[in-house]
Amino acid sequence: SSSSSSSASSAAAADEMVYKLMGPEPKKFGVADGELMNVLSASGSFVTRMVSGALCEGWTPSIVEGAPPAGTYTFGEVGGRYLKETSDVTKYARPAMPIKLYEFEGCPFCRKVREAVIWLDLDVIFYPCPQGGPTYREFVKKTAGKSMFPYMVDDNTGTAMYESDDIIDYLYDKYGPGKDKVSSLLRAGTFTVLTAGIGLAPRGGAGSRYTAAKKMPDQKPITLYSYEASPFCKLVREKLVELEIPHLQKSCGRGSPKRQELMDKRGRFQAPYIEDPNTGIAMFESAAIVKYLQETYAA
Repeated sequence: SSSSSSSASSAAAADEMVYKLMGPEPKKFGVADGELMNVLSASGSFVTRMVSGALCEGWTPSIVEGAPPAGTYTFGEVGGRYLKETSDVTKYARPAMPIKLYEFEGCPFCRKVREAVIWLDLDVIFYPCPQGGPTYREFVKKTAGKSMFPYMVDDNTGTAMYESDDIIDYLYDKYGPGKDKVSSLLRAGTFTVLTAGIGLAPRGGAGSRYTAAKKMPDQKPITLYSYEASPFCKLVREKLVELEIPHLQKSCGRGSPKRQELMDKRGRFQAPYIEDPNTGIAMFESAAIVKYLQETYAA
């Protein structure tokens, strides 16, 4: 589709916008009123999938003496020391254009690939394909022949493929330490799919079915700072998928340099965080973001 082919240039243009920060003041690990059960049910995958979707490859924490330099992202400070996190992702080749993934939130095979994206710290444009979705699910069926997900397109190499294991191998070979280094948490066959599915089960299929949505003229992908293991990010992803809203995920697992990137931009790191180039609005806090998406994009 024309919206898919122009998304990389749209994302680049979106980076140049000045966004107005709206919504409530972000609170670290705070839960909005009435949202506790949503957050708890969205935490299922964190329990069953452990650190997969939370850490970058080669994640290494270290304790540094003294106060952190001003404006530096840290995981925490205590007793005159701070916790510094690094990873190996800066050693890997980075795609010039974001990888494109056609998938939906409630699919355990899709989740495996989303976890790999966090391990490798890749920026990905997601084209949501919820059941009943009129746009990107149909696009995949028409252009690739099957309505099967996940489906990956890498415009950097002219590669397109189905099958979660093949996609993960490809991403590790091109943009990681090689497919022989794929995490065992992604390699456990049926166990991987079962634990991903069980983790998703408490949400009752949220993020799997299309909700009537309106498209803006020349709609651009929303930028989302997110990582797979966060229940707060999951709630936002569910709404983005249900409304079939394309989004550029700036992956920011533990050890990602994009945690510092957001710190530089907003003076803090907290995920989820969105920037909507269609409205010029930026926002922290999952409950506020979900409400904003519903009010702005639902038909």
